[in-house]
Amino acid sequence: MDDALNLNDPLSPKAVEIARGVLRLLNSYGFAGVTEMTLANGRRADVAAIGPAGDVTIVEIKSSVADFRSDQKWPEYRPFCDRFFFAVSHEFPHDLIPDEAGLIIADGFGGAIIREPETEKLAAARRKAVTLRFARLAATRLCQPIIA
Repeated sequence: MDDALNLNDPLSPKAVEIARGVLRLLNSYGFAGVTEMTLANGRRADVAAIGPAGDVTIVEIKSSVADFRSDQKWPEYRPFCDRFFFAVSHEFPHDLIPDEAGLIIADGFGGAIIREPETEKLAAARRKAVTLRFARLAATRLCQPIIA
């Protein structure tokens, strides 16, 4: 099974809270989400979600300014989604987030979209590949307790 973000992981409580809020927010918009989805380029998206029309959103969670500054790989997620967001806590300075990325503020209870990102529609072949990867990951995680 893929290394999934454990929403009960005591080692990263801030990231876990943000992930929970992001998933709840996306669900309220009709998106189905998974955590820790490995992309074809080897990068692992913190949250990947597919919307009702098949649109793909990736959310990179940043639990601190140090986390944000030490990790500048976010442009490598962009070719695998229609929309890309950063998700941070209420305390995170919003002006650090690049303008071309969306911004979500989240905690353990929910979240809010503060800024919509630039939208770049995926090519059909890439969309199919990402959707299949998403579906296989979700199905594997769903069945893991049964087949383990």
